[in-house]
Amino acid sequence: MNKTEFYEKLLALPTGASNIIYQGQRYLLRKETLLGGDLLKIYAENLAHKDIVSGNYYPTMKGGMLKPCEMSDKKVIDFVLNCTIIV
Repeated sequence: MNKTEFYEKLLALPTGASNIIYQGQRYLLRKETLLGGDLLKIYAENLAHKDIVSGNYYPTMKGGMLKPCEMSDKKVIDFVLNCTIIV
């Protein structure tokens, strides 16, 4: 299991639906943990604009493998590292 900052922050995001602030914008984030923790899925939708962040992360494959959905790895990584949960 890897211990990268990305993985630790991804794990810290709550499972289910959450409101998130990212780059000053509000997003609705949905996170699922599947396959006994071997797959973490995120899908975040900007509530004011047509922006999404989506990807699957496999923490046990090759020391951690990110598979973004039709976007760059950088976008998903930046989102996870810099988003803030609205409490």
